[in-house]
Amino acid sequence: MKNEAPADVRAKESKEKSPEANPSSSGTGSSSSNMSNPPNIKRIIIGICAMRRKATSKPMRAIMSKILEYYSDYMDIIVFPEEVILHEPVEKWPLCDCLISFHSSEFPLDKAIEYERLRRPYVINDLHRQYDLLDRRKVFRTLARAGVEHPRHGVLIRGKDGEEGELKEFNDYIEVNGMVFNKPFVEKPLSAEDHNIYIYYPSSVGGGSQRLFRKINNRSSWYSTTSTVRREGSYIYEDFIPADGTDVKVYAVGPYYAHAEARKAPGLDGKVERDSDGKEVRYPVILSSKEKIIARKVVIAFGQTVCGFDLLRANGKSYVCDVNGFSFVKTSTKYYEDTAKILGNTILKRLASSMSLPWQVPYQADDPPLVSTPSGKLMELRCVLAVIRHGDRTPKQKMKVVVNDERFFSLFKKYDGDTKKEIKMKRPTQLMEVLGLARDILQENQTRRNDLLAELEACEDAHQNNSQSAHQAKVEHELELCEEAIKRWDQIRTVLEMYRIPPTYGSLFVVKMRPNLKTQRHRFLAPTASSAPPPPTNMILATV
Repeated sequence: MKNEAPADVRAKESKEKSPEANPSSSGTGSSSSNMSNPPNIKRIIIGICAMRRKATSKPMRAIMSKILEYYSDYMDIIVFPEEVILHEPVEKWPLCDCLISFHSSEFPLDKAIEYERLRRPYVINDLHRQYDLLDRRKVFRTLARAGVEHPRHGVLIRGKDGEEGELKEFNDYIEVNGMVFNKPFVEKPLSAEDHNIYIYYPSSVGGGSQRLFRKINNRSSWYSTTSTVRREGSYIYEDFIPADGTDVKVYAVGPYYAHAEARKAPGLDGKVERDSDGKEVRYPVILSSKEKIIARKVVIAFGQTVCGFDLLRANGKSYVCDVNGFSFVKTSTKYYEDTAKILGNTILKRLASSMSLPWQVPYQADDPPLVSTPSGKLMELRCVLAVIRHGDRTPKQKMKVVVNDERFFSLFKKYDGDTKKEIKMKRPTQLMEVLGLARDILQENQTRRNDLLAELEACEDAHQNNSQSAHQAKVEHELELCEEAIKRWDQIRTVLEMYRIPPTYGSLFVVKMRPNLKTQRHRFLAPTASSAPPPPTNMILATV
């Protein structure tokens, strides 16, 4: 890329601009539609300085095209080539009046700051404050100074020279530098770039930990039986905030606009819900007035005009657990239009007077554009009818599980199940037999899951070809089935451990076993001489 003076760059951009890249018609509500400008008017050059995958992403392209559509009379956009960003000195970087730059993997943030010092453009997102976003300690410190609710936390530093903070670990809690965290609690690496986050559970629910990571295909976490915290590295420990299995993602643009979406929490079961297009399922969320104030505080505190952060709702409060910095909503035309108008008006407010542009501040520029009411018959909501059933009854507390393990059939035959067609096991010794089987099967499935995860990582590291892709899909399918089996058998084990010794009086815990009639009928109609595997059996666990 040539590096000319600003006027030459603008002239060149103006000559080379195609109708597709710079539509002549402005968008609805744009201030540029209210006045005609001379064809040789000086334009504001907006520079996009980011890694190629970010600068050319679908949300970024959609927003930039909307800015050109609404403000074509005032603005041009250039994208800094990735090769220039990585390998050229900042003196050779393109010139611009407004800089949109943000950190991501491999991005040289220090060079972007050096460029800002050299050229002095108007910066949308504060570059120096982006260093704070890379350290979770500084994120919480900034939130505390801004008066934003966040989880109670403690910091454990393990230095390279052997210096360590004080960590005491017990069965159901830990003590970090004198602060006690009862399980469940969350363990996060200090670096915000490290997404290997662990949630530790108390022994009352079976112990173990849920290990979160960046999405790999359709997985975002997996369960481990390990209950001890990590012994290497520096971490932040937080109180676990129960948020009903959902995370709220907030995307703020300026201090007065915030778009919110909810998704299934990755720590719930680790399976990513996707729509027919393969995108993660998100649900629209309406922010409360307090949450809008939180969004404003986050934007101002971190100096990030475009800023995303994670919100947890619990006990009537909203807590900010993570601040991501520059991020966009992936699929929302309305959001793209609003963001384009807010950014365009913000840039013009700052630069129009200094560059002698004939632009006037529109009334309530940061408000979303008005949408005309469609023509047709108006409908009025007259009433809302609801049928609500009361819940004043004791749940049956039953579990029904289909199993096809040979060991259960041996147990069924041991207690004369072939003659009775159904057996009831209520003695402690009998329940302990079922519990032992459940523990063995759970352990086998957990071992199988570890093997499948290792196999899946090997597939991803290998070169992709047709046979490997098919094998990888097979491994992913087996891993999903294995995860479902682990959850099912872990629940069975937990229930059996709760009721393994029935009381002398009151309700008894009974395990019923009976053959699956549909499968049995099929076996009798089509017998084979070979030893076929036994049919599935319904095992019902119930209090009676």
